[in-house]
Amino acid sequence: MSSTVLVEQPRKGVTRLVLNRPEQLNAMTSEMIQALHDALDDLAVDGTCRVIVLTGTGKGFCAGLDLGGYGEAPGDHGGSAVHRGLATQRHIAGLVQRIRKQPQPVVAAVNGAAAGGGLALVCASDVRLASSSAVFAASFIRVGYSGCDIGVSWMLPRLLGAGRAHELMLTGRRFSADEALHFGLLADVVDPDELDARVELTVDQLLAAPPLSLELTKQGMWLAIEIPSFDAAVELENRQQILTSQTADQKEAMAAWLEKRPPEYQNR
Repeated sequence: MSSTVLVEQPRKGVTRLVLNRPEQLNAMTSEMIQALHDALDDLAVDGTCRVIVLTGTGKGFCAGLDLGGYGEAPGDHGGSAVHRGLATQRHIAGLVQRIRKQPQPVVAAVNGAAAGGGLALVCASDVRLASSSAVFAASFIRVGYSGCDIGVSWMLPRLLGAGRAHELMLTGRRFSADEALHFGLLADVVDPDELDARVELTVDQLLAAPPLSLELTKQGMWLAIEIPSFDAAVELENRQQILTSQTADQKEAMAAWLEKRPPEYQNR
């Protein structure tokens, strides 16, 4: 694994992916993005991992694209500027698609600046918690590109509502963690020295659910945003309920709740 992404296992069932370019506020390079792709691919088939925490080292979460140079993306074979640019674009944008498809819920622990592609990583995560020192920006337009990039034009309006999201994408202005909480982007904001404990509280709550229930809930909640009709969403929910009801873990969850004890899941 590249040193630009640290893979840690702080406790059973939990993996931390730590962006590790602190001097550059964890700005995106090809090496870092590929390391994240590789780590997520490995975790997708790791039955022992139930929750992923995504965070950064130093003062930043992720400052977006490294304007000093991204490096060579997979599929960049020295073609035209269009070919090279599209390879880079797909490499980065594919990461937020990977996070959305990841079977495990991803908790973003936003420890500092999350701009451009960093904001996209936050939006793609399933639960978003932040330090009060964090700042956010959909900054693409401020460096001459479209404000619609890396899935933000789809995710941000669905998380915040179109009116607020459009203002943020068109202006590229910075907004604080308190604003992000008010807008609905974040689930909670805490003091910097309390972020780890707040993340652990959420992880505890996630681990209290059976593995398949957690996976299908993540899948279902995102699909419900895309499904065009109420009846179609209900039919998907119906199938999820029947699938989970046939697992041993569902029986264990019910027994543990009735007996007022912690559950012991076997992922069966």
